[in-house]
Amino acid sequence: MSLAYDRRGQGPPLMLVHGLGSYRGMWVPVLDRLAAEREVIAVDLPGFGDSPLLPGGARHDVSTLTEAVERFIDGLGVGTPHVAGNSLGGGIALELARRGTVRSATALSPIGFWTPAEARYAAASLRGSRALARALRPLTPRLMRSTPLRTAFLGQIYARPWRLDPDAALATVEAFRRAPGFDVTLPNTFRYYFWGVPRSPVTVAWGTRDRLLLPVQAERAREALPEARHVALQGCGHVPPSDDPDQVAEVLLAGSR
Repeated sequence: MSLAYDRRGQGPPLMLVHGLGSYRGMWVPVLDRLAAEREVIAVDLPGFGDSPLLPGGARHDVSTLTEAVERFIDGLGVGTPHVAGNSLGGGIALELARRGTVRSATALSPIGFWTPAEARYAAASLRGSRALARALRPLTPRLMRSTPLRTAFLGQIYARPWRLDPDAALATVEAFRRAPGFDVTLPNTFRYYFWGVPRSPVTVAWGTRDRLLLPVQAERAREALPEARHVALQGCGHVPPSDDPDQVAEVLLAGSR
């Protein structure tokens, strides 16, 4: 299948994978910094952004999405790239590292280190946010132009939503609202738990103000992956590139050396 992607820069290839309900545009705040030193490839997962659902009614879970990214990498002909992912994309990055099919993996607030109660909380939160985005669709452009309303609307995902450009915030909400892969991917995502030993070097970075996958999960990731490099993203939320582009870019570059 064909996946939508953006490609820019020169250097060792670095694949960027977004989270559940997001799209490749989430990486825009760090693209210039990364592209100065890497060939950056930001991809839309199947059923998100501009990419179609998996063909033939295939199950959308971490395993099938990881396989889709692997096939996409093979089709690009970039050899063995570095990969970085956020949330669901972080889980996919770790799966690729476990399989040893990438040079390195950097996972930003990855899935798979929750308790069942924490997984239920995150799933319910995302379902509620999507229902709200759908209900308020006619008002969304106006909401995103208001700094206080934008902050209230996006405050669970971003630590500093007031920093978001209104047009970027609107694009984020629209991608979340209309993603055809959301409903078929969400229940499978929250059944996933990471296990195994990565064959590729791993960095795990967690926002200290993550309100969706709470930072206590970073401690479980540290226990599960003792050989990995673990980083606290100071002052960042669940989707950190726009909260602190310089800090996030530094982590992604260091993790892909």
